[in-house]
Amino acid sequence: MNARTILQDKGFCVRSTSPDTTVFEALQSMDEYKVGALMVVENDLLVGVISERHCARKVMLKELPPKTTRVSDIMAREPVQVSPESTLEECMATMGKHRVRHVPVTEEGKVLGVISSNDLLNLALTQKDHIIKQLEQYIAPGP
Repeated sequence: MNARTILQDKGFCVRSTSPDTTVFEALQSMDEYKVGALMVVENDLLVGVISERHCARKVMLKELPPKTTRVSDIMAREPVQVSPESTLEECMATMGKHRVRHVPVTEEGKVLGVISSNDLLNLALTQKDHIIKQLEQYIAPGP
């Protein structure tokens, strides 16, 4: 299983914003879409990521005004990314190593979709359940 397969199952929807958006507007979008991060896109290319964590640590703790602070002022400028061919294990390792909860899947700088830690957790649980069912069928006595 690779990132492209994961996106095919969950959908290629990308929630994004521009670097010039205010942090307040970005938070409104996150709330509306019920996501914890937005891809920051300019000219169809990924230029950063803004998450709830960025807002809390870089705006709230520094007492910056969210209605005038721009996304470009606090976003992760070199976001961790994976390719569509990255395996499930590589995605998990990347997220763990860089301590991120959302990783964009990109191809030639364009965001194809986003994989979250919840996506990977749900997928791992589904795979575990499938393996358990296979083992139960294997060991269950015949008719």
